[in-house]
Order: sequence, then C-alpha cells, then structure tokens
Amino acid sequence: MSFLRPEAEEALWRWREVLIGLAVALVGLWLVLGPGLLLAVPGYVLMVGGAAFIWIGVQRVRFRKTGLGAGAVQVVEGQISYFGPLTGGVVALREIERLSLERGNYPAHWKLEQPGQQPVMIPVNAAGADALFDAFAALPGLRTERMLAELSDDKTLSVVIWERKPLRPRTALLH
Repeated sequence: MSFLRPEAEEALWRWREVLIGLAVALVGLWLVLGPGLLLAVPGYVLMVGGAAFIWIGVQRVRFRKTGLGAGAVQVVEGQISYFGPLTGGVVALREIERLSLERGNYPAHWKLEQPGQQPVMIPVNAAGADALFDAFAALPGLRTERMLAELSDDKTLSVVIWERKPLRPRTALLH
C-alpha cells in the first residue's frame, strides 16, 4: 500500500536523480556549516558531487518521456534493441553511423542508421527509452545539450543529431 497517488509517485521517480543530488548537497552543506572544520572538506566534496548529480538529473528529466508509447527499448552491452508492435530492430552502438530525430511522425522517433541494415525507428516515448540517454552519451562527439534542445523543440523538420563521418562539409549546418 502506497501513501502517494500514482501521479505523485511517478513525478518523484522521474525527478529521482535531482532529488538525490539535492539531498547529497544538503548533507554537504550541513557538514560545512555544522560540526567543525574537520568535516568541512568532505562537506565541500559532497556539495560538488550533489551539484553534478543535480546537473545530470536535469538533463535526464529533459530526455525522459512518459514511456507509454508503442514498443519497448532495451540496451544491453552496447546493443540497442527495439521491440515494436509493427517493426523492430537491433543496432550495435559502436556501428551506428547516424542518429537523427524524425519529427514527421507522432510522436517523434529516433532514427538509428547502421551500414548494411534498415534504419531502426524508435518512438521517443517507448517503454525503456530513457536508457537511450546513456547509450547516446557514449557516442564520440555527441553534444548532449544540442540533442536535448532538439528533443524539446516542436518543429516538424527532421534533424541529424550526430554522424560518425559527416557526409557534408564542416561549414554546412546540420539543420
């Protein structure tokens, strides 16, 4: 039996990293201001660690969607699998050539392209899609803030988020 409404519990779970980072930072602040100078050093370390955790948590909250979309995503040992009602596919993270955000469909879809395979289209709100944040962050040279900005934008154009070997000159814009 839970004392919280399901909506409140879901909101707390969505913001879990931020709340944990806030708690760690507050414990660090208590150590700095409280008992004595000996505990100030670990307190400062906890405050910096808590701030970093809050920063990462805010990025994850911006990436997370409801998880009520079609299909399910699984990321295991560098392999992204999507099991959808009509389509699906598997992509090796180290072999991805291009990551795009296709906004033509509703909801928007991540398009993962790998040489020699059909592109895998994953709805941004598929169950388990929040695991894609860590997988995408492992791509060399991916700009996380740009990805999050494109994800929150409501344009209808598709955009290339990341390419392993750019097909266009460096001076050309991706969007």
